[in-house]
Amino acid sequence: MTDVFSAALLLLGSLACLLGALGLVRLPDVPARLQAATKPQTLGLLLILMGTALRVPLDSAVTLLLVGLFQVITAPVISQLVGRSAYRSGSVRRARLVVDELADKMPADTTPADKGPADRMQEERPS
Repeated sequence: MTDVFSAALLLLGSLACLLGALGLVRLPDVPARLQAATKPQTLGLLLILMGTALRVPLDSAVTLLLVGLFQVITAPVISQLVGRSAYRSGSVRRARLVVDELADKMPADTTPADKGPADRMQEERPS
């Protein structure tokens, strides 16, 4: 019975990781890709770790628990940092955002919302 439950968790975890990877490829913009990179990947890893923990001795299962805890703690922080960096570099189209909490916190000399890094590079070239 444990083998069946472990196999089911492993398959569900790998399916969640696969769906996250497809979301990274298919979704159109940075905020959507960040969601696909963090939420399904974290869920998939946790399911895989739980399925593996059922098959290994207890001391190894505790190590897997620590790996899962580290992933749950670090994934949202890294996602936020990548999203903020993308926002500041102009990779995020601000017109498409429903809520823009960083607009008031950005310096006044930032570039317009609809221009990306390639547009800014073209403007900065000397004529």
